[in-house]
Amino acid sequence: MKRVLTKKLLPGMILASDVFTYDSHTKLMDKGTVLNDKDIARLAFYSIIDVPIEEVQPKEAADNSADAGLTYAERLKQSEAFKEFKQDFEQCASKFEHTISDILKGNEDLDIDDMMTPIYSLLSEGRTTANIFDMLHNLRLYDDATYTHCINVALITNIIAQWLRWDEAEIELATQAGLFHDIGKLLIPDTIITKPGALTDDEYNMIKTHPQKGYEAMKALNISAHVKNAALMHHERCDGTGYPLRLKGPQIDKFAKAVAIADVYDAMTSSRYYRGPLCPFIAISMFEEEGFQRYDPEMIMCFLNNIVNTYLLNTVRLNTGEVGEIIFINSSHLSRPTIKVGNDYIDLSKCPGVYIQEII
Repeated sequence: MKRVLTKKLLPGMILASDVFTYDSHTKLMDKGTVLNDKDIARLAFYSIIDVPIEEVQPKEAADNSADAGLTYAERLKQSEAFKEFKQDFEQCASKFEHTISDILKGNEDLDIDDMMTPIYSLLSEGRTTANIFDMLHNLRLYDDATYTHCINVALITNIIAQWLRWDEAEIELATQAGLFHDIGKLLIPDTIITKPGALTDDEYNMIKTHPQKGYEAMKALNISAHVKNAALMHHERCDGTGYPLRLKGPQIDKFAKAVAIADVYDAMTSSRYYRGPLCPFIAISMFEEEGFQRYDPEMIMCFLNNIVNTYLLNTVRLNTGEVGEIIFINSSHLSRPTIKVGNDYIDLSKCPGVYIQEII
């Protein structure tokens, strides 16, 4: 028997004893369980740091000395799973770009099922919610063109809809709404979209026309009104501070509300022409500070409670320079988890001025 870190577990490993939660001592899994991806995700969800594993393991479970000392993200980028996801993502982006180009040229013959197939393939292949966010986070080094941003938002909105326990038809609509939400950006001059410096007032006003432009471009398409509304309303905010129509909560399509959260989260955590990607925990902190007024309260609470758990056991660097692993989420301060640094534990909720600077 040996103890193996949860983040190093592989499907096929066998538990050498029962596993219990740390707080309530509730049994999670029985001795002899042959672990699968869902089991491993469940252990991570309950912040189980390591578990006892039978010595007889699959060949691929053997420790690879070449990986020794690498962070979780570094190992992920070297994995076949990541390379496959990256290739599938790039093919999906290329196909989406060509299809959208046809739509903007006036071709209204849209095969939505064919268009969505590559998106659903990114969500399948045994990938868990945590896997998807890990993959997206480690693609952040690429400048986020509108096409790739739309795919990111489609994936994130799909996951939000799952977390909200929407039915299958609503999850499908949510995914479509995320994919098409920024089509209007492609009708804005590229010199403005890619400008590395601050926008002038006129340029910013031009940017703010993209929801209306997107809605107009899709108005004649054989696609759900909810998807068209998401293009029009994804910059509206529940407190009435959004644009272009300054709508308030009850007036905003619920699919647009979900897309709004996914859109802002992806925009903050992706590279931009004028800055690198922000740390997800900085984005989460900003949502905690102002999100409950600007976004649908049920949706933002659901999103925040779930998104933080996808980053459990990731290696992070604090603004103090210290490096450690996220081992516990503080429910009252979601952006400030407990970090294990060496043999010490740092509860960020009790350390003003200390925060997660980046996931590494």
